[in-house]
Amino acid sequence: MTLYLHAMKHLFAFLILLGTIGSASAQTTRVLFIGNSYTAVNNLPELTRQLALSLGDTLVVNSSTPGGYTFNGHTTNTATQNLIDQGGWNYVVLQEQSQLPSFPPAQVAAESLPYATALVDSIRAHSPCAEPVFYMTWGRENGDADNCASWPPVCTYEGMQEQLRINYLQMAQDNSTACAPAGMAWKRVREEFPAIGLYAADGSHPSVAGSYLVACTMYSTFFRRTTMGATFTSTLDATTAATLQQVASSVVLDSLSTWNIGVNDPVALPEHTDLGGGQVAFSENSTNTTNNFWDLGDGSTNMESSFTHTYTAVGNYTVTYIATDDCGRADTSIFQVDVTTTGITELQTSAFRVTSDVNGLSIHNGGEAGTLELFDTQGRVLRSVRVDARSDQRISWPGGQFVLWRFVGATVPKSGVVVVP
Repeated sequence: MTLYLHAMKHLFAFLILLGTIGSASAQTTRVLFIGNSYTAVNNLPELTRQLALSLGDTLVVNSSTPGGYTFNGHTTNTATQNLIDQGGWNYVVLQEQSQLPSFPPAQVAAESLPYATALVDSIRAHSPCAEPVFYMTWGRENGDADNCASWPPVCTYEGMQEQLRINYLQMAQDNSTACAPAGMAWKRVREEFPAIGLYAADGSHPSVAGSYLVACTMYSTFFRRTTMGATFTSTLDATTAATLQQVASSVVLDSLSTWNIGVNDPVALPEHTDLGGGQVAFSENSTNTTNNFWDLGDGSTNMESSFTHTYTAVGNYTVTYIATDDCGRADTSIFQVDVTTTGITELQTSAFRVTSDVNGLSIHNGGEAGTLELFDTQGRVLRSVRVDARSDQRISWPGGQFVLWRFVGATVPKSGVVVVP
């Protein structure tokens, strides 16, 4: 039964995957914002929630944003830690004090990077499927006058912005997380649409337009979809809102790999080798994957990482391979297997296979007699059927079910899964 418990583990994962794909648009996404006044001003979490809602996505948001706080401060802040400890977050946005990531490398390495990692580790301990997202902020409107003399790179907006870009990306890469490139969207608006005022009067904090731009960046980072067409525009006129939607979407979606977005996603990398005689060896070299599902194109499925399958007829088969992780993220690869080997007819006399159609199950046994056991997805035996040597049999079966089977009595026991349409 060990073999079947193992197979059912993978089957459950696949069923969860189907449910996740089918209901993604109806799911609620939980987002925690950790930062300071750059997040609190204009209530960025609420702006993001309303923007998402206007695009058909439901967010539940919460935040810890005491003024001037650093990552270091958040590691010991009771309110922040209590929110992290709640668990169940889908995304946790992390925003460092606005100047610190632009400071000299040694200072950033000592005062920021270790605490970024500590927060990510805590988030993952309490929400294993959460995606931490580093919130790249922007340079001050005219540079950082307070620190210009001691660190010339921050004397201008451009210089400060570049330091922020470098160090936020470093945080994302060091911790295998995404970076929401709000600061780079900000830079593009400054260059291409200078009439849109992104700053509040202090030349540091965001105006409503600035916060709306960040909200658009967050949405595209979370969902990897454009915000263009969102009906929620806060207090902005429609033209300004549409411009900010377009810029944020373009900056994020045109460069997902640059921002490390999707770094933890499964990548389906199937491989196959023709062994001759209708036999094909399948394996995978996928990344970030814990579960596998193969539809082999002839009515057969498999959930192992590597196996050999025998095709009993010459033909071109479309194989679908789905790689998933334990959080329901998936990647699919579809490819063709061309079975042209002669001698397939000889294989049919010795093969054992179970296939399905709308009327139930078909059993072909080309070898010795044995017993076919049929299981449901909870491992319960549904039926045992005596199978004669070198015979073909049919079993009526309700449609819309996954059925696991084991044939006992053959020289090498066989097992598999069928789906009754």
